[in-house]
Amino acid sequence: MKFKSAKINAFRTWGLLLTMVGMGLMIMGTAGIVFWGSAGKVFAGIGLVIGLIALMASMAIYFWAGMLSTSAVQVECPECHKLTKMLGKTDRCMFCHTILTTDPAEATITAEQLEAQQLKQ
Repeated sequence: MKFKSAKINAFRTWGLLLTMVGMGLMIMGTAGIVFWGSAGKVFAGIGLVIGLIALMASMAIYFWAGMLSTSAVQVECPECHKLTKMLGKTDRCMFCHTILTTDPAEATITAEQLEAQQLKQ
């Protein structure tokens, strides 16, 4: 389960992937001029346009994740005791990937039981 991540981190990962793909397309497009000379200008133009579109999509995803992050609920993870942000009723801790929930019907342990466990330790 180490490969699962928090929802906000997943959005940021997709934004980073689009950034890398966009930059790669732009570089490969420009390399068309180096390899094919003036005949590669069409290849360069296509690569630059598609790369620019990918970078704009990346910017939109980062903006969207930032807006979601400002309205996310902050909770303390019961495992690592760090503050993490939650989207929706269930999410994962950004640090230790523990499944968290704010819905009492889906919880395996209530807040009172958790406090009692922490007092015993």
